[in-house]
Amino acid sequence: MSHQFVTEFGSLDRYEKGWVQVIDDNPKHYVFSNVFEVAGNSRPYEKVVVARNIRYVMEAVRAEGRSPWFAAGHDEFALVMDGRVEVEFMDLGDAESVAPSGHEGTVLVGDQEPAGKRMGRIRASRGHQVLLPKGAAYRFNAVQPGVLIIQTIFGDLSVEKWAEICQQ
Repeated sequence: MSHQFVTEFGSLDRYEKGWVQVIDDNPKHYVFSNVFEVAGNSRPYEKVVVARNIRYVMEAVRAEGRSPWFAAGHDEFALVMDGRVEVEFMDLGDAESVAPSGHEGTVLVGDQEPAGKRMGRIRASRGHQVLLPKGAAYRFNAVQPGVLIIQTIFGDLSVEKWAEICQQ
């Protein structure tokens, strides 16, 4: 007997929310949310934690318009789940003054272009992953709303909304 499986790609405009069927346990021990739903209910560039493993997190981010500049004292990764996004990079030179290596998570550099040397830009769309390197400032620009998943370390900008995003 053969089964036919079809891969369905979601988007902000069209997704099907899944579920977790708990057999013999308390559902509060499980987290299940949909990144498109989380991003759809978030402010642009709000970093909502959707998965956490000790200090490491995956954040769902609504990419819409131009973000402020961000940086981190460690590498981060952004995966484009929906839409198209351009990522600009600036070499901060003295990154320790903006994102000290002892400080974990993303830090807000600000709306103004930081002092430093332009490193270039990456244009990414669904399925592309972008390295957000340690010591560089970066900002996103999305002409139309999209969704990013950012892998980072839990920090000051990480927002936990477990009661809102988890399966009830």
